[in-house]
Amino acid sequence: MAVERALISVFDKTGIVEFAKRLAGLEIEILSTGGTSKLLREAGVTVRDVADFTGWPEMLGGRVKTLHPKVHGGLLYRRKHAEDQKQAAEHGIAPIDLVVVNLYPFEATAAKQGLTPEELIENIDIGGPTMLRSAAKNLESVTVVTDPADYGRVAEELEAAGETSLPTRLELARKVFATTSRYDGMITTELERLSAAAGRLTLGEKPLLPERVHIALQKKDSLRYGENPHQAAALYIPAGTAPAGLAAARQLQGKELSYNNYVDLEAARSLAAEFRQPAAVIVKHNTPCGTAERETLLDAYLKALATDPVSAFGGVLAFNRLIDARTAEEVAKLFVECIAAPGFEAEAKAIFASKKNLRLLELPPNGLDPERELQLKRILGGVLVQQPDQGEIVESELKIVTKRAPTQAEMQTMRFAWKVSKHVKSNAIVFAKDGATLGVGAGQMSRVDSVKIAVMKAQSPLAGSVVASDAFFPFPDGVEEAARAGAAAVIQPGGSVRDNDVIAAADRLGMAMVFTGVRHFLH
Repeated sequence: MAVERALISVFDKTGIVEFAKRLAGLEIEILSTGGTSKLLREAGVTVRDVADFTGWPEMLGGRVKTLHPKVHGGLLYRRKHAEDQKQAAEHGIAPIDLVVVNLYPFEATAAKQGLTPEELIENIDIGGPTMLRSAAKNLESVTVVTDPADYGRVAEELEAAGETSLPTRLELARKVFATTSRYDGMITTELERLSAAAGRLTLGEKPLLPERVHIALQKKDSLRYGENPHQAAALYIPAGTAPAGLAAARQLQGKELSYNNYVDLEAARSLAAEFRQPAAVIVKHNTPCGTAERETLLDAYLKALATDPVSAFGGVLAFNRLIDARTAEEVAKLFVECIAAPGFEAEAKAIFASKKNLRLLELPPNGLDPERELQLKRILGGVLVQQPDQGEIVESELKIVTKRAPTQAEMQTMRFAWKVSKHVKSNAIVFAKDGATLGVGAGQMSRVDSVKIAVMKAQSPLAGSVVASDAFFPFPDGVEEAARAGAAAVIQPGGSVRDNDVIAAADRLGMAMVFTGVRHFLH
């Protein structure tokens, strides 16, 4: 059905002038409101105000502009339905065949500092979502566009045939309902912050865990496969927002990424983000097998690799600095699947270019930020939701529990090892010295076995090392095993009913032990 009339009312005015000019060139009448109308007129586009079309002025401070039977009747009446045609003619309702609307940026407004409840509520778009839903419901006859990225193809179809195809209208309608669903979810989430006090609305802190979690995701990329080749997988990002973090990393070379690649990259990236000095992280099967923080990136990489070079083969690497040529030369000697970093020097790119299958990912400016969003995990029939683990060492709350206090060097290593233990699968044991891991034990059912594995995996002497444990030692055996391997100091949360026995063992062995009071289980 030919498009004779379009209604345009957009907050995001990207590309709208060019689109409107193409519509005007097809002699399509353009209705508009407010700032959009002003912009189009200034650009030389002939526009008819919606108030003139409806015979009713904008009112209530702009809250009522398009909420009128002539607008929604023009959108909703069924063109091939005799009774609808009769009623439209009786009430002077003219068809509106194309709607171009995008919404107030509620999410951006809600994120502002110092926002008042009145400002929050006034940025809830009513007319826009209502028009979008009306137009999308009548997709048989009406084309509705909410994304500037669709302007070009809609204009091309109109220029070619005077109308859009049904598949296009269906796809655009689906996009509308996805947009309004996400928009309503954001509003619901933010209204949870509002409370009524003394008859007035006030903004409170966001609840630790909201009563409802609204998630709208859009597919960004298909992945090579899931955890196994017979499983399909894709990367989804929050709908309506620009990609961020690892999801926004730019792949410079290499094969298509798989589900496991992303899981390992996130594990490596999140650990690299813990450090302020140049750091290198090597991850295998979602667990760090080598980590170091040194004065240079090259030294950090070499120290990380020395932890467990066998496990590092086929691993995933992350760095918190631009990768230079010397570091690239060393990394290129090892077979690895993926490398993520804030950037790569031109010479480093040239070195890696010979490895065609190696995936290089350039992290965006926020690519080393800590994770702050709620974490979700599916179970049959439900979803588990938790806050991310943002627990850090609080110096004033550290408790030296042994007769011997740690030296300054041991204390510095404890802080390093504790950061690493946070990212190792439970039960986690990390041996470290001089800003580098020496042995890592992970994922074992008993803590003493994690100690034994860390000792077995270590490629360097453990004499004088520090041991970090993500949770308390339930028995003295883990500390005794670590001391037998050469460890001199221990950092752990404490909290076991047998803490006194564990402390006594450490004293007997001449070890220093510090309790953090914070646990870092990672399942």
